[in-house]
Amino acid sequence: MSAEQGQRQIRCLVAKVGLDGHDRGAHVIARAMRDAGFEVVYSGLHRSPDEVVQAAVQEDVDVLGISILSGAHNTLVPKIMDGLAEYGAREDTLVLVGGIIPDDDKDRLREEGVAEIFGPGASMDEMIDYIRDNAPERR
Repeated sequence: MSAEQGQRQIRCLVAKVGLDGHDRGAHVIARAMRDAGFEVVYSGLHRSPDEVVQAAVQEDVDVLGISILSGAHNTLVPKIMDGLAEYGAREDTLVLVGGIIPDDDKDRLREEGVAEIFGPGASMDEMIDYIRDNAPERR
């Protein structure tokens, strides 16, 4: 069913948080999401957790994809999750993390509320299918 037939288009924010300046992968992912028919907003580089939360809330996104390669995921992602909770957006926002995440840290991020983690080599089709299957239904 297309958006024209009444299905709401999935809204996504691809966010680069912290001092990580590598955004090629985030651009590739944003384009893949767009090509899959999602509405996509890209945060730009060097966003603070608060800026990411504000953008997610203001844009009323269904999916927040956090791209992080800096190793600061255990600090920055919980701040984003707490911010989403403060706005009542944590339960109805599918949060994904992409980047270099050590296996030892994945369970902690999931406990924080991250739905899925996509590392190097994850296929775009796998990510798109995951979003389609798990994006929250909205009114």
